[in-house]
Parts: sequence; C-alpha cells; structure tokens
Amino acid sequence: MMASAFRTWALSETPSSRRQATWGNRYRAWLNLKGNPLGMIGLTIIALFVLMAIFAPLLATHDPATQELGNRLAIPNAAHWLGTDELGRDVYSRILYGARVTLGMVIAVVVLVAPLGLAIGCIAGYFGGIVDTVLMRLTDIFLAFPRLVLALAFVAALKPGVESAVLAIALTAWPPYARMARAETLTVRGSDFIAAYRLTGASSWRIIFRHIAPLCTPSLIVRVTLDMSSIIITAASLGFLGMGAQPPSPEWGAMIATAKRFMFEQWWVPMIPAIAILLVSLAFNFLGDAMRDVLDPKGN
Repeated sequence: MMASAFRTWALSETPSSRRQATWGNRYRAWLNLKGNPLGMIGLTIIALFVLMAIFAPLLATHDPATQELGNRLAIPNAAHWLGTDELGRDVYSRILYGARVTLGMVIAVVVLVAPLGLAIGCIAGYFGGIVDTVLMRLTDIFLAFPRLVLALAFVAALKPGVESAVLAIALTAWPPYARMARAETLTVRGSDFIAAYRLTGASSWRIIFRHIAPLCTPSLIVRVTLDMSSIIITAASLGFLGMGAQPPSPEWGAMIATAKRFMFEQWWVPMIPAIAILLVSLAFNFLGDAMRDVLDPKGN
C-alpha cells in the first residue's frame, strides 16, 4: 500500500512542490534503470561485491593472513571453497578482504577526482580567457601521458602503498572530468537564466557552484560510472607491478602477481582474483551504459 501511494505521488503530472518533482524525477530514473536488463545485472553484481566487502569478517571462513604451509596450493574443497595460495592462505577469504582494498581504493579515487575535475572544468568554462587557457593546457599535459605510466611515475616518486596508489590514480584520472564539465559549462554559461542570476547580483562563484555545477552532475555521474572499470584495472595493475597494496594485503592485483607462476599447474589461484576484477569491471561498464541512457539522453 505504501509503495503504491509513493508511486502515485512521485509520478504525479502536477507536482505540488519542488520536493515532489525531485523525487518524481528520481523515481522515473529508477524505473528506466530497472527496464535495462544489463544495467540491473551490473548493479546487482556491484551490490554483491560491496556487501561482500562490508561483511567480509562475517563471511570469511579463515583469517586471510593465516598461513598453512602444509596445505599450500590446495584445490577447492569443503574446507577451502576456492582453494589455497602458495602460502596456504584461504583464497575465498582473501577475495572477500581484497574487495575491501580494491573497492576502497576506487571509491577514494572517485571522491577525490570527481569534485576536482568538476570544479576545474566549470571554472575554466565559465571564466574563459586566460583562466580557461591555463587550466585546459594543464589538463592537456596530464592527458598526454598514459594513465598507468603516469601513475607509476607518481608512485615511484612517493613510496609503494595503497595511499600512494590512490593519490597517483587520482592525479591521472581527473582530466576527462574537467574537459567534460568545461564542455557542459560552455553550453549553458550564455543562457538567459544565467544572465538573470547575474542581474540579481549573484557572484560568479555562486553561479558556478550553485547553478552550473549541478547541471553538469548527471553527465559526470555517467562518466564516473563508465570510468570505474579503468580505475579498477589501473589499481589492480599497480598492485600487480608491486606499486600498490603491499603483501600480505589481500589486494586482487597483488594476488595475481604472487600466483602468476602457478598459472598452468594450479590455475585457480591466479584465475579467481582475475575473475573478480573482470566481473566488477564488466558490471561497472553495464551500469555505466544504463546510466548514460537514463541520465544523459543526449548520449543516445
């Protein structure tokens, strides 16, 4: 009954308040997302991995750092559902705790780069002139380098570890968001409603962050969702190369690196974390495509 009442209230063609109109738009977006099978598959996979990461201490059957050298490289069995690695550590438990490390790195990167890229792009697009030139040339410099190579250089300049990897990926991931936000800003800065805000005495900074940035947010969300897979792969690549999470941290890329020499004999040891990376990356791609259809109809 409550769900039906909310549906009727949210889908009303004549909303009586801004709050009702906002929730109506959100509910329509959710219905559109539900109508996309691949998007729902991606959302379900992501939700499962997030829940696995949150409840890893409850779901894990073993301590991910406990070594059983007498039981090393065991095939999947009742005691070790996904087998054990070269040090006898339970692979299933390490996958669960590895989700915390890998997804935590991705979330940290997004929290850092999305607001930064949005702010730089909106400021450059709104002010134009020398401000636009300086900020966009800086963006071009970062875009000129391959993301992984530049991230490796930053980590090497600091020290290997999760914090350094997050900072390095963040420093290399913001330029696309800045260029996207600038393009969106250029299309609206000359609009009548922006001119009306200027006439009311609103400052440039208030117009940028209160009125222009929210208009860029839907496209930013779509771009971030689509970029999640590349951020995950970059984080795993840094771990694989020994520049990310350090042993014995159960990070998926580092797990593949330590087990790669067993690829042909005990194939499940490196394959299982690789499958985890594949599933999460694919899920974000599915969800990103669906979010583009829902939030950015111009992209269709």
